[in-house]
Amino acid sequence: MRRGEGIIGLGEVLRIETHGPSRVADAAREWRRVTGLADIDDRVGLPGSGLVAFGAIAFADESAATSVLVVPEIVLGRRDGRAWVTRIELVDGSSAAPTAPVELPAPAPKRDVPRVRFAPGALPPESYTDAVAEAVRRIDDGRFEKVVLAREIVGTLHEDAGLRAALAKLADDYPDTWVFAVDGLIGASPETLVRVDHGTVSARVLAGTASRGRDAASDRDRAARLAASHKDLAEHALAVESAVATLAPHTARLDASPEPFTLQLPNLWHLATDLKGTLGDGSSALDLVRAVHPTAAVAGTPRNVALAAITELEGFDRGRYAGPVGWVDADGDGEWAIALRCAQVSTDGTVRAYAGCGIVHDSVPFDELAETDMKFRPIVEAFGAPPPSPPVP
Repeated sequence: MRRGEGIIGLGEVLRIETHGPSRVADAAREWRRVTGLADIDDRVGLPGSGLVAFGAIAFADESAATSVLVVPEIVLGRRDGRAWVTRIELVDGSSAAPTAPVELPAPAPKRDVPRVRFAPGALPPESYTDAVAEAVRRIDDGRFEKVVLAREIVGTLHEDAGLRAALAKLADDYPDTWVFAVDGLIGASPETLVRVDHGTVSARVLAGTASRGRDAASDRDRAARLAASHKDLAEHALAVESAVATLAPHTARLDASPEPFTLQLPNLWHLATDLKGTLGDGSSALDLVRAVHPTAAVAGTPRNVALAAITELEGFDRGRYAGPVGWVDADGDGEWAIALRCAQVSTDGTVRAYAGCGIVHDSVPFDELAETDMKFRPIVEAFGAPPPSPPVP
């Protein structure tokens, strides 16, 4: 969902699960097989109508987390002032197509936001600042230009069916982000990984962050300083260069915003660049997800060296954090965000939230730690906890 528009899936008809380095390619291949067998009656013709699968992809090739495409039984959609319902069923080859009317479930009663108390996870604050300092040393030694280091916080969700209220709070507080919930992965991401719509491809690259000001004057000042920051502009340029390099081979034309612009969120300013182009090779949304993930905005530059450093310096499995999350339809169109400002909720009630920062030559460990606290805020507040206090050096 974004600005009150999007799609919600209920139930589950089919699940495609993949693992390892070929997880996206395997999912794309199986999805093509499924859609090739489907009989689709789509009289709406808007993005997200017809046969769709909701997806969440693990960040790393070696991750233990399962990557999934989930086909729901019912899809509720709203876009461009129109609303629709899609029913999806598995039909035996000898059976007739279903004719029974769609029965929507009654609205569930509203619930209070669940209360989750978070504590440091596998990489506590003091270890995170040590990891950032080591990354800066390696950058200064010329091993890589940028690496994105994340940390986690962990809590326990005790209330039953508490995610609905948490999601509603994310949607209310962060309407300009992509609010998502797929197989226990929930969040509000500001970053579009890739969108494909009838031959047009678009993406939004974010890198470079500043906190919001306490009043209008200080807020404008922080945005202006972000737009002029050599460190943040350099980090942003690496992310844009990475996105262009991976998308360009699949496009007949690809345009970028002439200059980065400041994107305002309730708790942060980001430097942003929009990319838009025309597909030149017939790639599907999943094909492009495979090509662009992981971007420099969530991994680093050069990619393979940065990924090795992430594995060593973070020391924990990111799971689906910073991986692709979104949907794909039968034509291969779809919208995929990067799973940021997010948490994975396990069946036992464990909630793992993640936040990371791009580390470059002039990164300051304590400043990066403070930035992760700002990035935790959407999820922490969605689960009813007060925002984290500013850390003290």
